[in-house]
Amino acid sequence: MSCDRRVLLLGLLGLGACAATPTETAILPEFRGVVSVDPVRYAIDQGADLLTHRGRLTGQTWETARLVQGLEFLAVELPSGPRWNVDLPIAQLAVPAARAEWRRAFGIAPEARAQQVIDSLTELRNAYAEQRPAAAPAALRAPIFTPGGQETLNRFADPPALPRTTRAMIDARQELMVQSFERRSGRSFVVP
Repeated sequence: MSCDRRVLLLGLLGLGACAATPTETAILPEFRGVVSVDPVRYAIDQGADLLTHRGRLTGQTWETARLVQGLEFLAVELPSGPRWNVDLPIAQLAVPAARAEWRRAFGIAPEARAQQVIDSLTELRNAYAEQRPAAAPAALRAPIFTPGGQETLNRFADPPALPRTTRAMIDARQELMVQSFERRSGRSFVVP
């Protein structure tokens, strides 16, 4: 009898170890209150536009921060959002796959949670909005950003090319446009 209890206990422990970790979530600062615009559509459109017109980001640290906030949000939302596996099946895979590229480029720790990154970048954007640019480097602190501070801020002021991320965002925007057209024209996929 005691052997049966041990087997049952080991089985329950094994099941507990297999339990899924909680799904990571993220919210963009623009969408913390009442949402009148779809944050995924907003992040895709804004991200694809900024990445295809990189000159707009040079010297505009706060705009680069807004871009990275949107990318972090999408990397979490697209794989876990229930409607995106049907509406945006390619973007659901491509955007999170490009995450390592932009994280390397901006010195974001690979293990950092998306919401931590978004919140730090909100602090950076707020410093500029409040006319306190000297406070911006403090928002980019370790261990979320490496090395952090002014050196990381310089990366945001002169962002590098992100070819994989750019391709993923262009594809996501195209997929979103096709999906929107199909809905409006009544040509959407229907399971009989």
